[in-house]
Amino acid sequence: MIRLSTSLVIAGLLAATPLRADDDCAVPMADWQPRAAVERFAAAQGWHVTRIRLDDGCYEVIGTDATGRHIEAKLDPSRLTVIELEYEDHGEGGGSHDGTDD
Repeated sequence: MIRLSTSLVIAGLLAATPLRADDDCAVPMADWQPRAAVERFAAAQGWHVTRIRLDDGCYEVIGTDATGRHIEAKLDPSRLTVIELEYEDHGEGGGSHDGTDD
């Protein structure tokens, strides 16, 4: 019988543990803003919303911005802050930014 060292077993367990992505949301459902608040937030940004869905525990808003660019925005469900914003620049290869700078 082969003995494995404790450190080797711990290293194996750590390697098998999934890592949490930076753009995931870990907010209890009790703290979420309602869908209507998401719609109001999007309207205040000048976005035309075609779909609101859940992605990695966050709200994801799909639609167009005030200039007509296709956007996908990931929002923190409790604070309704932009975590990630992706957009397309009318066939110019697209663009992406995190939403912290406009």
